[in-house]
This record gives sequence, structure tokens and C-alpha cells, in this order.
Amino acid sequence: MDKARNRRMGSKYLVILLVLLSVIGCKQKEQPVEEEVAVIEKPADIYEFGFNLSDFVVKRDTVRKGDSFGLILERNKIGYPRIFSIAEKARDTFDIRRLQIGKPYTLLCSKDSLETPRCFIYQPNQEEFVVINFQDSIHAYTSRKPIKYVEKTVTGIVTSSISEILDKKGISPILTNMLAEQIYAWTIDFTRLQKGDSFKVIYTDKYIDDTIYAGVHKVKAAFFNHKNTPYYAFRYRTDSIKNIYEYYNEAAKDLRRAFLKAPVQFSRISSRYNLNRRIAYYGFALRPHKGTDFAAPIGTPILATANGTVTESRYKGGNGNYVKIRHNSTYETQYLHMQKRKVKVGQHVKQGDVIGWIGMTGNTGGPHVCYRFWKNGKQVDPLREKLSQSEPIAESLKDDYLEFIKPIKEKLDSLPILENSNDEQNETLISQNK
Repeated sequence: MDKARNRRMGSKYLVILLVLLSVIGCKQKEQPVEEEVAVIEKPADIYEFGFNLSDFVVKRDTVRKGDSFGLILERNKIGYPRIFSIAEKARDTFDIRRLQIGKPYTLLCSKDSLETPRCFIYQPNQEEFVVINFQDSIHAYTSRKPIKYVEKTVTGIVTSSISEILDKKGISPILTNMLAEQIYAWTIDFTRLQKGDSFKVIYTDKYIDDTIYAGVHKVKAAFFNHKNTPYYAFRYRTDSIKNIYEYYNEAAKDLRRAFLKAPVQFSRISSRYNLNRRIAYYGFALRPHKGTDFAAPIGTPILATANGTVTESRYKGGNGNYVKIRHNSTYETQYLHMQKRKVKVGQHVKQGDVIGWIGMTGNTGGPHVCYRFWKNGKQVDPLREKLSQSEPIAESLKDDYLEFIKPIKEKLDSLPILENSNDEQNETLISQNK
């Protein structure tokens, strides 16, 4: 009896429990589910040329052969009466005939099915741009992109050529050229640097629109330890009216000398001045060599080593194409075996001017320039001549110069010399034009 009653009571409680669980389950199912709402982010505004590009359909292209301002607009659904009106009102600012093949342009077009051009933007170079705006009234103007200047430093130890070292560090070859051709051309022969020489440079890189690299802007200061001799160079403005800059050393002496050390950049000396030279081909007969041969690839520019006047420019026998320059009453120089001559008799040339190109004309076994040097009418070895030293800065500027370079020299001296790898260099924003 009791067992039967217990079974009935157990069944009753089991039914009650199942009902409760069912109710709870239903309530849980009835609870509202929060829906995930997608958040649509508005694209960030992009500004260029002073316009919000998000407001337009942007079409970019370059000027092709046969293109004209009218043809470009006609291709983009603008009729000639409108084109003529735009050109007439823009001509005081920009001559539309000056479009050059390969230069980029941008059309800002309406954001509708027609995509009608509203503005034409032409870029004659990386920095400047010309805007011809014809959205409402027609007007044109010239502007420039924002420029940023970043001061950087680089140091290293010579193990190969400077160009190779800087290339490994990811630095523009423009810096190599500035050091070799502008700053140290009169004091250091970069083809004869020795392993173990070291260098430090403070220079400025230029960026357009923050991101477009536009090359090395200037070298502020440099230091070379060459053959255990220090060579400093500091950039200093000597004429504020004409905005003229020169490089001087730590003692305020100009780095320029009367003559360049070589008539060809990044060449090698293949044969020196030698009055006792004997050649096996001629039976070891005495064949004096009164020049210094600088070997370089055909077509390499040959430079005048000093200011002067061209006295000869011709082709003659074993000399081939050659040029001779009188610099003053004491010195003359001659450049033999040119592929082609660039200057004429009577022409005045300045130090560093290109006067011809490396070739193999006349008697020569390979591409080079034979550089000959006269002193008082006699050929001498230019590498052994004690030529005039650099001139000091004007006395009126000397005190200011020495004060000006003091903090720069301290910074240069404190730079650690890093190994020749792509090490992180110091960077400082020094100027930004927005």
C-alpha cells in the first residue's frame, strides 16, 4: 500500500518538475534577442591640391603625344565653346599650350552619371601645380604642394667606394655626388679613399606632401678622416642678398682650390706622369708619358679643372679629339682622346664645366682622358704640384661663422661612427610648409 502511494507521489512530483522546466524554457525562448546593428563608417576625407577628393570622381592621367588642353577636355565630354571660354579666362595665369608630354594631370569630376569635369589640375613638376577651376566661375592659379625638410645623419667606415657604402645604407646617390663633386672636389680624391677612412654627414632630405621623397636638399656639415687627416666642411651663407652659400672648414678656410684634383669624377688613374717610362711593345725604348691618364667609361663627362679660356679645340693625330685651356699666365691644361668636344676656341669655361666626353680617339688602348698640365710652358705632374691653398672667409664674416658652426661641430663630433649597414639614422623635422 505504502509502496503504491510512494510511486504515485513520485510520479506527481516528476510531472510538476517537467512542467516547471517547460515553463522556464519557454520564458527563456521568449526573451528578446539583441540585434547587431552594422556601423557604416564614412570614408576619411582625402585632401590634395586644396580640394576634398571625396567630393569628386577623380581621374588621373599623363599628357600624351598629340594631347592638348582642348582635346583632353573634349575627351571628357566638354564642348569647344566651353573649352574656349575656359582657356581665355585662364591664359593670364597659365598658357595651356605649355602642356608637356609625360607630365601628370588630374580631372575632378562631378559625382553623377555624367561625371562632368569641374576642375583641371596640371603638374609641371613635383612641387608646383596649376589649377584651372571651372565649377562655377572660371579662375586659375598656381600653387605648391606642402614641403617637409627632415635633418638626418649618416656615418660610416670606408671599405669600398662611398657610393656603395651609402647605397647599402639606403641613402640617395645624390648625397654621394654632393660630397664628391661640390664639397670635397678640391680637397679629397674620392677614387683614392683608403680602407679605414671614416666619415660623418649631417644632411637634409626633402619630402613633398609628407610622403613623396624628393632627394637630398642640402648637406649642412660633413667630416672625413682621410689618411689620418681630418677634413671638416660647414655650409655657410656668405651673401644674404644673392643667397650665396659656400663650404668652409673649422678654421674658416674655403674648401675650394685653384684646380680640381681630377678632370673626371669616380674614375681611376690608369697611368701616371712618368718621364722614364719604357714600353715593351717598342723594344723598351724610352717613351716619356707627360700626362696622367684617368680611365672611365665612354661618354663620361670631362670637367675643366679650373676657370679659363679655351685656346685649342680640335682633332690631331695621336691626341685625337682634345681641348686645351689657358687658366692664367702660369697654368694651362689639356684633355686628350675625347669622344666628342663640347667647347670652342675663345670660349670661357668655369671650374667643373663639362668640356667633352671620355672616348678612344687618337692613340689609345682604352677609354680614358689623358690630362696634361703646363706650368710656365713646361709639362709637369699635377699630382706633385703644390697648388694654391684655399682662401679664408672674409674677415667681416669670420667671427659670425665661427660662432655659427660651434653647435654644429659639437653635434658632428659627438656622432658615433656606425658600421656599414642599413642602421637607423637620427631624423629631426626641421621645417614643414603646409
